[in-house]
Parts: sequence; structure tokens; C-alpha cells
Amino acid sequence: MASARGRAAPRDGTPDVRAEIERAWEILGRLNALVPGDFDGVRALLGELTGQELDPSVRVLPPFHTDGGRNLRFGCNVFVNHGCTAMDFGGIEIGDDVMIGPNVHLVSSGHPLDPATRRSQITTAPIRIGSGVWIAAGAMVLQGVTVGDDAVVAAGAVVTKDVPPRTLVAGVPAQVIRSL
Repeated sequence: MASARGRAAPRDGTPDVRAEIERAWEILGRLNALVPGDFDGVRALLGELTGQELDPSVRVLPPFHTDGGRNLRFGCNVFVNHGCTAMDFGGIEIGDDVMIGPNVHLVSSGHPLDPATRRSQITTAPIRIGSGVWIAAGAMVLQGVTVGDDAVVAAGAVVTKDVPPRTLVAGVPAQVIRSL
């Protein structure tokens, strides 16, 4: 069954998904135990989590949370502040020169609206964050959203639709406030 925003898949009850979650938890336990400022250690563990080497310019401050990690990609010169949650089963691509504020949530998965399948399936759709984007404190970007290059997502915004390049969005749900 497919959702309007992406594909539906079995939930974490299947062995493959459960194993990926458990693998991520083990790595995140080590990552989140690192002392603040150990960027080399964080990058090494994020590389293990994602299966890809991260550019030395990437800076992520723990704690950091994800549900799998293998569908998460970081560009160059990315800064992620404390408390980021990146639910990546649907895929999350973060472009170059991106700043992500504290307690930001990037959620590329969810559940069907149908009560009969809500507890047994997940819906997924990728999140794409363009280059030069700033996502401010406490914002949430939901599945299937593309945030265009050089856009700004205001603090506390909930982004449910694509954000055009070089615009400021704010509110719940986020709306374009102005061009930049």
C-alpha cells in the first residue's frame, strides 16, 4: 500500500528493520557518550552509522538520534547543533554549507492514516535539504519535503511542503514569509 507522500513498508517488526534499528542504537550509544568537541570521533561514528566517510568539515554536536542511519547523507561544511533527530528510513540528504539548529527534527517516515494498517506499516518519503540552508532551533521538516538552496526555516516551524530556494518560511504549518 502506498501513501500520498511515499511508500508504505512493514514497521520495525520485520527482522531487517529491527536489526538496522538495533545497529543504529549501538552506534548512537557510543556517539552520544563522546565529550563535546570530539568532532573526529563523532564523524568516525557517523561514518560507521551511514556507511560513508564524512568530509572533515562536518560538525555534529551530540546528542544525535536516528532510526537507521544508512539513508542519511551529509554534504561538506555542515553544522548540526545539539539534539538533532534525523529519522532517515525515507532518506535524508543534507547539502553543503547547511546549518541545523538545536533540537531540529528531520522526519522522513510516518504511519498510514488508516487505523487498520497504522500499527503495522510505515510510510516513507525522502527529505532533501539544499545547499546554504539554515534550519533554526526546534524546527521540524516532514517526509517528502525539499528545502531549496539558501532557504531559512524559522525556529519552531513545521515544514509540510517544499520550500522554494532563497525564501524564509515560518509557522505551523510553515508558510513563505518573504524572499531572501
